[in-house]
This record gives sequence, C-alpha cells and structure tokens, in this order.
Amino acid sequence: MPLAGCASLLPIGEPASATDPGAAALLAESADAHGLAAFRTLGDLSVSYDGRWRPLIDRLQPVLVDRGHRRTSQERLLLAEGRIGQSHRGPAGTKHVRRDPDGVAVWFDGEASTDRDVLDAAALVADAYRLFLLGPLALAGRPLPMRRAGGETVDGAACELVDVWLRPGLGRVARDRLTLAIDRRTRRMRRLRFTLEGLRSTQGAVAKVDCFEFVERHGVAWPTRFHERLRRPIPGLPVHDWTLTGLDADRGLDAAMLGGPGFSGLAQVPAAPL
Repeated sequence: MPLAGCASLLPIGEPASATDPGAAALLAESADAHGLAAFRTLGDLSVSYDGRWRPLIDRLQPVLVDRGHRRTSQERLLLAEGRIGQSHRGPAGTKHVRRDPDGVAVWFDGEASTDRDVLDAAALVADAYRLFLLGPLALAGRPLPMRRAGGETVDGAACELVDVWLRPGLGRVARDRLTLAIDRRTRRMRRLRFTLEGLRSTQGAVAKVDCFEFVERHGVAWPTRFHERLRRPIPGLPVHDWTLTGLDADRGLDAAMLGGPGFSGLAQVPAAPL
C-alpha cells in the first residue's frame, strides 16, 4: 500500500522571502547547545543502533522498512566528506549500504542490487539517520531557506519551531522540508518532522522522530533513544523505536574502509558500547 498521492502537512514549496534571521539565530543556538565547536573537530564517527519495528509499517512500506535486514546496524560517517557506510543485520541476512555525495550502492549478503527503489530507500535512510543523530549540527552554517514557525510541547518540554527547506533532500531528491522542535530551556532538538520525497512510494508522506536521553561524548550531546511516528497518511501511527548503543570517534577512517560489500580495516571494529 503506497503512501503516494497524500497531501503533505509540510508543503514542499519554499517561502518567497529570504531566510528569517530569527530562525537562523535559533538554529545556531541549538547547534551550539549540541556542541558545535567540538563537533567541528571530529573527523569520523562510528555508531551502532538496535531497533524494533512496529506492526503494520512493513506492510505499508516493505522496501523502506526492510524488516528482514534492518534490526541492528553498525554505521560509519566521514563527516567532512559527507560519506556514510551502514552494515545492517536482521533475520533475513546482511545489508551493506555505501552512501556518497554523488551516489549510493547496496549489497544484500554480498550481492549488489540495482533495483531503483532499493537504492532510493537506502539513500533516504542513510541521510535521514545522519540527520536524526546530528540534528542542528548537520544544518549549521548551511545557506538554507528557513523561518520560525511558532511553538509546541514535546514530551512536556516547551519548544520553538523552525521550518527548514533542505537542499538536496533526504536521499536522491532535490529537496525536502523539515521542522525542528527546539527546547526553549536547553536549546536541544527534541523533535524532527520531515517529508519523504526521496522514494516513489513515500512522496507526500510526513513523519516525525522524537529524540530522548542525551549523553555527552567528545564534547557533543548525542540523543540515544528515538521514536518515530507518521503524521501523514495515518496520523500518529507508531513506526520505529531504536537506541544508540555505541559511539566512538576519530579512528582515522577513510572512504575505502566504508566501501562494499562490507566494511574493511578500522571500520570493521564495532562501535564502542555506550
């Protein structure tokens, strides 16, 4: 059952005016609260996740969810180069993703895939999980259209909202629209709402991810627990719960270690447990 054809709660069209200085200032404050200065000194990240998919979502979006392979993952990020490697494991086997600024490649149990939807879904997931982990750190300093959008309460915390038009978007698409909910007190991102234009079956859909239980490592505040729900087409439908189970930085990784059909060299070592 595709999600295409749904009217988005976050229209993709950009505002006619230039970036709102107040929105840019709020986003900069949030990036600083997450540890921007320390983050900019890091070269690479190694992280691991463990998650649980909720019922129904795999029937709605089997390619994106890929429940058979996406249960646990080891992920490697080359921050300055914008490169990501992901090694997923599940009951159906292994899935390795290499996401570069100019493309994406996917292997299932060592066999390369050329399926367009598989590649589009993998690129979307890789880009989205980078954004979930880094939040405003991933957006800091980028000349993106943005505006303030009022406020809302997230898990009991009063938050201010910033709309951002992301270019390029999540995955192999020109743009997406985001709304960041920034805690008024701590200035940390508590929620991210986003469109999913990068996959044919999710165009028009909107989801949101809440972030909890921050820990500080390497001078940066990292969320360690995540909960995803749909906003459109089935408002409030629980999608995914996952936790950050490991993190370390600056191993000296390079692009070749992230390649396929699996990690090599220093990238093979599991992320340090949290």
